[in-house]
Amino acid sequence: MVERSNSSVVPNEARILIVGLGLIGGSLAAALRSAGFGATKEGASGFAGAPTGGFGPVEIAACDPDANEIARGIEMGLIDHGDTRLASLVQGATLIVLAVPVLAMRSVMQELAELLPREALSGAAPRVVITDVGSTKAAVRDCALAAFGELPAGLVLGHPIAGSEKSGVAASNPQLYVRHKVILTPTRETAPAAVARVQTLWRACGAEVLEMDVERHDQVLARTSHLPHLLAFSLVDTLARQDERLEIFRYAAGGFRDFTRIAGSDPVMWRDIFTANRDAVLASLDDFEAGLGRLRQAVEAGDGDAMLSIFDRASHARHYFDSLLNQTSYQVEYQMQQQGKLTFRAAPGGRVAGRIRVPGDKSISHRSIMLGALAEGVTEVKGFLEGEDSLATLQAFREMGVAIEGPHQGRVTVHGVGMHGLKAPAGPLYVGNAGTAMRLFAGLLAGQAFDTELIGDASLTKRPMGRVADPLRVMGAKIDTAEGGRPPLKIHGGQKLKGINYDMPMASAQVKSCLLLAGLYAEGETRVREPAPTRDHTERMLAGFGYEVHREGDTCWLTGGGKLTAAPIDVPSDISSATFFLVAAAITPGSNLILEHVGINPTRIGVINILKLMGADLHLTNEREVGGEPVADLHIRYAPLKGIDIPLDQVPLAIDEFPALFVAAACATGTTRLRGAEELRVKESDRIQAMADGLATLGVEHTVLEDGIDIVGAGDREVAYGGGRIDSLGDHRIAMSFVVASLRAGEEIVIDDCANVATSFPGFTELARTVGLHVEEEDAGTTEEKA
Repeated sequence: MVERSNSSVVPNEARILIVGLGLIGGSLAAALRSAGFGATKEGASGFAGAPTGGFGPVEIAACDPDANEIARGIEMGLIDHGDTRLASLVQGATLIVLAVPVLAMRSVMQELAELLPREALSGAAPRVVITDVGSTKAAVRDCALAAFGELPAGLVLGHPIAGSEKSGVAASNPQLYVRHKVILTPTRETAPAAVARVQTLWRACGAEVLEMDVERHDQVLARTSHLPHLLAFSLVDTLARQDERLEIFRYAAGGFRDFTRIAGSDPVMWRDIFTANRDAVLASLDDFEAGLGRLRQAVEAGDGDAMLSIFDRASHARHYFDSLLNQTSYQVEYQMQQQGKLTFRAAPGGRVAGRIRVPGDKSISHRSIMLGALAEGVTEVKGFLEGEDSLATLQAFREMGVAIEGPHQGRVTVHGVGMHGLKAPAGPLYVGNAGTAMRLFAGLLAGQAFDTELIGDASLTKRPMGRVADPLRVMGAKIDTAEGGRPPLKIHGGQKLKGINYDMPMASAQVKSCLLLAGLYAEGETRVREPAPTRDHTERMLAGFGYEVHREGDTCWLTGGGKLTAAPIDVPSDISSATFFLVAAAITPGSNLILEHVGINPTRIGVINILKLMGADLHLTNEREVGGEPVADLHIRYAPLKGIDIPLDQVPLAIDEFPALFVAAACATGTTRLRGAEELRVKESDRIQAMADGLATLGVEHTVLEDGIDIVGAGDREVAYGGGRIDSLGDHRIAMSFVVASLRAGEEIVIDDCANVATSFPGFTELARTVGLHVEEEDAGTTEEKA
């Protein structure tokens, strides 16, 4: 599917002819009038809602079998003129919109085929373009083939996703299409110039224009529009036929009213739709009846977990649907790929002081859901990170049949299904921007009996997955990847896995964890040797769930075939998220900040060690262990920093924290040198180059190397560098790092493409303002994406 970005558009048509002046056709005319189009020869639009002064003499005409509707449309100022006869209106029309019932399309198209010369609809730039508003596209396409003998280049099939229970031209609403989607379904025969003209028409009405193939459109609409209408008609009819119907309707609450509202729609129109889209409607009805059967079985058996799984999955899917309608975050719909562009504006200066707690550790949050789902029993999780990536993991397990309550204020309850209790999801599992989730899922799913596909957002699709796919294949897994070993990953279930001894060529906790999770399902031992220490959250949590994991030197191993037993998890605050505030306090004179309950796992404290080596006044207090993970409060005050050569053994312990540490280096005295950090080039972005480009914009002297960077700091200058506009490349850590950089900037820093900050740190800008930074968010509009 393709989304076209909205822009200021003016229909360049001599006459727009609307065939069928009901709600849809009348609202199209009203929307054009309201936007200032369709001015009469005198240059004034007759529609009361139009702004003064039209954009040009775009004549709007209408054809309808009801002469009274035509008269009413003229009286309302919606159209310039009209007729009940199509022949009198076609001559001179350059854009014809068919707003008639689907079953009436054939006769209208046949008449158009007789009235229009073939050449008018042919060529790369057809003189006449025909489009429609039907909610089933295959039926309309078949009508066109029957009428024209072929699909004309000037035919652009379309469907506005908008409507009302009201009907007739009197119900016309100029706002009906504003911020609503219009799906176009051009074929190979359709001229791109014709598509562009129809796009312009709908954009002028305030609509968002998408493209989709005909079959996909009919399948999607059968499930999201046609099936709900069918069910609403059936439910109301069933209750209305009962003797006590008056009592039933008298006591019906708002939920009944809301659900059955659409049963008041035009019966004739819906009869035609169900007839025209019969096969897709029946397929969706089959799916619904199967789901209803599962729910009935659970109710009959008193299976509370099964009911909870269904209800919880549905509840969160509904919240997800709300987020799409409201264009908020929690995972933008991956098939339409519509995502708002968010910009951060960070003003120079500010202070850093206070006592805060940053969100829970993302790595541990991912693993808590994964292992809790595979455990026997109920796992209670506290401190769960309610960010985009973690929520995507949670939703993926719901789609595999796991009942999960929450999250609510960081609390999640996972009803484990055991090692072999997962069920095949209905479609691909979407993990958003989470490389951790995709790589860990690959290992976990390689041992399942069913096939799965893992997909992610545009950023994740660019990241290498061969590093997990290759060793998994050695274990016996069957995995397909896209070109270059990149997502999506298609994992073929039912494969017999065998344990292996694997020497990782590059230190990576994600690869190690992936193989250990696959090892749970493998025959024999799975051993992983790492060239440098990496985070050990998986090993710690497996042990907490009663699964024996061994470690000796640089190698860890486990034996497959065991089981996991549910255990409580208290997720510590994420040290990666804390890093931005540690650096903020470290570079800002007068700062005094306490970060509470931060995870200080020995495999994650590279940032603490590096900041101390640079001279930061940083102390750990209230050290303790929670759920097998060490935590502490971090107290940091400002102290002048000095450039250092970052020890190689600290690099894997701080791999995610380097973007923020680069900002610290830019404010230090002397040069900071980083080597051995090739891994930074294959994160959400090439973080070495992305940070280098941003530092260059600010005027920070630096030298980029293949495996690192040299950064020359500003020393004790109050203003360490300038400002400017930064492209975060959709990388949340790049975006947050340059917000921190504003504390020592001389001018405003504007950071583009920041929506993904929600993936790891929801509420970042609000918390940043709480401790004294000057940062604001602004919506930069929509972006064009191609799926």
